[in-house]
Amino acid sequence: MSDGAMDTNWGIQVTTLDNGLRVVTDSMAGVETVSLGVWVGVGTRDEAPEVNGVAHLVEHMLFKGTPKRDAYQISQQIEDVGGHLNAYTTREHTAYYGKVLKEDAGLALDIVADMVQHASLDADELAKERTVVLQEIGQAEDTPDDIIFDHFQATAFPGQALGRPVLGLPEIVERLSRDDLTAYVQGHYSGPAMVVAASGRIEHARMVDMAAEMFGALPEHRDWTQEKASYQGGDFRDERDLEQTHVVLGFEAVGVHHEDNYATQVLSTLLGGGMSSRLFQEVREKRGLVYSIYSFASHFAETGLFGIYAGTGPEQVAELVPVVCGEVANLVGSIREDEVARARAQLKSSLVMALESSMARCEQVGQQMLIHGRPVPVAEMLARVNAVDVDAVERCARRLLDSVPVVTALGPLAGLELYDRILARLGH
Repeated sequence: MSDGAMDTNWGIQVTTLDNGLRVVTDSMAGVETVSLGVWVGVGTRDEAPEVNGVAHLVEHMLFKGTPKRDAYQISQQIEDVGGHLNAYTTREHTAYYGKVLKEDAGLALDIVADMVQHASLDADELAKERTVVLQEIGQAEDTPDDIIFDHFQATAFPGQALGRPVLGLPEIVERLSRDDLTAYVQGHYSGPAMVVAASGRIEHARMVDMAAEMFGALPEHRDWTQEKASYQGGDFRDERDLEQTHVVLGFEAVGVHHEDNYATQVLSTLLGGGMSSRLFQEVREKRGLVYSIYSFASHFAETGLFGIYAGTGPEQVAELVPVVCGEVANLVGSIREDEVARARAQLKSSLVMALESSMARCEQVGQQMLIHGRPVPVAEMLARVNAVDVDAVERCARRLLDSVPVVTALGPLAGLELYDRILARLGH
């Protein structure tokens, strides 16, 4: 195994085991707990189209028992010591994590290690959990301000892995078999694809020893390739009998490794990231058109998305969309230093506040190892935020306006302008 360099004023250490598994710890002397977990560098975009949803179903099934523990014992053993376990699946990552008192870190890691390596994937349990996931899909479909983002992603990346829903399509989930799940785990859950991360009252050497013992049998291969994404843009509308019309207007943004990553986040904060943002002030405070409006930026390996969500009444949507388009179109040439400074301050405060949570720090270093191959010091992140100036934000705004927009809408749509009209408002 090899040890990475450590900044002794930082408290983060990294060791890579012989099978490629990386172990990263972030020591916090002032707490009595440990947050830990396994971050896996695979997600929905690593699925074949015929098994869309398998990554998320695997995440569920790993809690359903191993030869060592059944599903109840997994829950019981962690809750017997007052801890908790959870998991999530995204388009690029899957995580299994928990939090316990410092003396129970070994138990928590043993449970997670058992789950991710030795899950029984029992056929009877699979039949039950498949029904649970289908219910989850149905609940999402009944939640317009949730499902609209799946349609947004699918319209931006049509027919592509990055555009498929994390939960999967019902007709595919219904037929996913134990063999499908086993093949996915065996093909993707390997040492080089995984990171064991821990934050809190933990010694690095102890965590490395435990990980070497508990994960030593992980395979060393990583031989799959991701489909490269190609942003397309377009229009998706679903007429529904709802009280509100839900709209997402979006554009192509930069990937997570791009130099304008932080500038895009500053732009999102400036445009729709808080009560002082342009969209909140113009659309809600001055015009009273919405209760909820905000912007967001999602960064993937090689591309990204910038979006604006708004929910409004059917009578207001005719005014809302032109106003939002106008705010976006008017960004270039109007960005002020004072609002960039305020957006920078908001981003920096969120970064620093996260340092107070062991779980947030654990998740941060786990994700950083997957994305960047190294922990990124907070000082480095703050310096990159501080380096964002008006020119960088305007450059990001121009990039948005150069891309073909995505318009996604659910609800009563009679008042929503045609796509061509929205294109014209945005200079296309």
